[in-house]
Amino acid sequence: MKVVIFLALLAVAECKSSKPPNYRLDFYWELFKVTFSKSYDAHEEKYRRLIWEKNVNGILHHNFKAELGLHSFTKGLNKYTDMSLKERRTMLHGYRYPTNTTRKPNLWLPPTNYDLPEHVDWREQGFVTPVKDQLNCGSCWAFSATGSLEGQHKRKTRKLVSLSEQNLLDCSREEGTGGCYGGWMDQAFEYIKDNRGIDTEESYPYTGLEGQCHYKRSKKGAKCSGFVDIPSGDEEALKIAVATIGPISIAICASEDFYFYNDGVYETNECDNTTDALSHAALIVGYGAEKGKDYWLVKN
Repeated sequence: MKVVIFLALLAVAECKSSKPPNYRLDFYWELFKVTFSKSYDAHEEKYRRLIWEKNVNGILHHNFKAELGLHSFTKGLNKYTDMSLKERRTMLHGYRYPTNTTRKPNLWLPPTNYDLPEHVDWREQGFVTPVKDQLNCGSCWAFSATGSLEGQHKRKTRKLVSLSEQNLLDCSREEGTGGCYGGWMDQAFEYIKDNRGIDTEESYPYTGLEGQCHYKRSKKGAKCSGFVDIPSGDEEALKIAVATIGPISIAICASEDFYFYNDGVYETNECDNTTDALSHAALIVGYGAEKGKDYWLVKN
């Protein structure tokens, strides 16, 4: 209820004045800064405030349309609301498929005549660790890789262990990853396989900054004996893989709409259907349908 009131008051204030910065939003601006631990010098404060007002206005307009049934999801304020689109893309678009690779992926072959369940949610089976935060670092590829391996480790050992993204960030350069500037999940799996393991999150905690490699084999949380790729664009094979294997690493197109997603079934027409549009790595942990609309359940 508080969020609804907050947005309603903002809407009134926005309608009465279009001249930024809008002093009627002062209280909510201060509340935003406290909620997300934001602080700026005087010059940056004005800059951030104007970006914030523009993004809030866009969120409001989107949610009004969602109330009318024109969108299937709602948006909300988060820690990125004071950032420009360019900044958000630079920070979060960490999926980097290597264009110069000569490696031929081993493709996964789905079982034939498999009777798919209508609903899958691996969280219900205890295969998914809590949502993590990549901070101001394009390390989504590392989080996607650890999430997938955490699920497979759970399947084999019946123990859910949170694995170290920082281990991948610091130690997998030889496999071709770019640290906070992006990487590919296959490179992460290759490192874990060659390294004969990856440390636990507890023993090698995440900082969101690249540093020296401090892998300790004695703190190993899991290992990877091999991996395969699902054929690109084959959603039926992906669905079977999610149902039969567990959480699956994926790459998606993170459009402008994506950054402020709050609730509902996310869909957008801002992305084209090409591999070049893929910019963000995530983890599929299930699928289902809501109000007749099919969806993928994604940990991000």
